[in-house]
Amino acid sequence: MSDSRRRIILVDDNLSNLDQGRSILKTFYEVFPAPSASKMFEILENALPDLILLDIEMPEMNGYEVVKKLKSNDRYSNIPVIFLTSKNDVSSERQGFELGAADYVSKPFSPPILLKRIENQLALVQRAKDLMESREKLREYSENLEELVKQKTDEVINLQGTVIATVADLVEFRDKLTGGHISRTQRYLKILVDKLIEKNIYTDEINEWDINLFLMSVQLHDVGKITISDSILNKPGKLTPEEFEIMKTHVSAGVDAIEGILSNAKEHAFLNHALVIVGTHHERWDGSGYPIGLKGKNIPLEGRLMAIADVYDALVSERSYKKAFPHETACGIIEKGAGKDFDPELVNVFREVEDEFAEVAKRVGAIKN
Repeated sequence: MSDSRRRIILVDDNLSNLDQGRSILKTFYEVFPAPSASKMFEILENALPDLILLDIEMPEMNGYEVVKKLKSNDRYSNIPVIFLTSKNDVSSERQGFELGAADYVSKPFSPPILLKRIENQLALVQRAKDLMESREKLREYSENLEELVKQKTDEVINLQGTVIATVADLVEFRDKLTGGHISRTQRYLKILVDKLIEKNIYTDEINEWDINLFLMSVQLHDVGKITISDSILNKPGKLTPEEFEIMKTHVSAGVDAIEGILSNAKEHAFLNHALVIVGTHHERWDGSGYPIGLKGKNIPLEGRLMAIADVYDALVSERSYKKAFPHETACGIIEKGAGKDFDPELVNVFREVEDEFAEVAKRVGAIKN
């Protein structure tokens, strides 16, 4: 997971497609929806994107004409374009590639496929950019190291202030029975990540993180619950299907809240970790989770880790609607969920550290002695 927030312009004259596309993408990217080619060029005047998702069949100016115009302008010519189309004939695809399109995605969207195609194109662009800029970056870092350290320190202080204020607001409003949940889940995740590093599992992804920022970001994973009424959040019994649907909206509300923080803070690494965790910690390995229904390794590693920590703590903690499960029962539920609810490789690691989870739960108040 990159530490920079990528920008995508989504161009489609169908407003339903625009809404669906933004819903799929906003957890991972900064999205600029445009209902027409002319609106897209207005956006380009003020914000250059990392990628454009472009509908082919539009009344004012079709996708092929848009690509020609983009490629004729030095300022826009290197922006990768992925066509969105319901066409599947070879001649249409060949025409698009000849004009300079990077890829095609069929409509209606499949969220995992759309996300993977975007990820692949951005990775190709980033590799080329890194090769061109590496020498210049090295020179700049050498010349400005002291200033960069000061700038980064100032950014982190600014970020911490923003986060502390947000968390303080949450603590003021939330229920009494989940006390210690944030502290415990942070500790669970550190245990899991340390073991993954020790066993050299998923280390390519983990090495891209600042672990301290990742662990700090965990405290915002349920920030969206601030929008859920106490009558549902603290209901002493099973939620009705309608109430559960309302409860599920805390994910999108949390994503919106993090995006609001992001717009007012310079430091992005922590916020991006938080955004991914908030948006994906209720996704499930078999695709049965929410809000998008991502499956397997299409779910970011942060979300897959958070799912185990969050569920374990919910199981061993007393809540308004349930008594606490014994540690052994909670472990059994998680182990049975391997390959269904949870990444089976992460569950194997959990088995090795489950006693450490129990110690944290006892020490921070979930499991009563």
